[in-house]
Amino acid sequence: MEADWEVEVGPEAPVIDALWPGFVDLRSAPRQAHTFPEVAQLPPLAAVLARLNAPASPVWTSRCDVWPLEDFDPDEMDAPRGVALHALACYIDLLPGSRVQWPQLALAVDWCKLLCVRLRAIPLPSCRADCVVRSAVIDPERSEFGLTAYLSAAAPAPAAASGALASALAAFADAILLAEPPEKPGSKLQ
Repeated sequence: MEADWEVEVGPEAPVIDALWPGFVDLRSAPRQAHTFPEVAQLPPLAAVLARLNAPASPVWTSRCDVWPLEDFDPDEMDAPRGVALHALACYIDLLPGSRVQWPQLALAVDWCKLLCVRLRAIPLPSCRADCVVRSAVIDPERSEFGLTAYLSAAAPAPAAASGALASALAAFADAILLAEPPEKPGSKLQ
């Protein structure tokens, strides 16, 4: 799987907001994921959201979406041109599971780098993950950092693209559940 990371922090950058009006806390109501319109588009997303919001998960989710990619570069997914005719994408906003997990930008970046290393080791052709570290509002008195993960997959047909994205999401959840924070900020993970 192709994987890359970046940081978007600053006055003009998007912010992950766990306080948005449509928020559903899947940590306390995991079955609610089955009611999401995004899950209707990509049913395996429900299981991934349940895993990412489980008590043992180092993260929890605040928002997601699924959409067909109209304009994409097969090279960015390491996909052969004749095979990558249709693509589907998803994003998931992730927030830290503990108050001490990502209080500093360097800790969030190092965790994101480690996640990308794990994702690159997964043999999933025609799939990509882009992880973006962002500022996050967790509650009215608490701001930290979060991660918006964009996952995409390409295939010869729409149903195959859905299947490839489902595989990428499952692999992503596996990598998240294995990811432990680096021991100190600023490590040289690439």
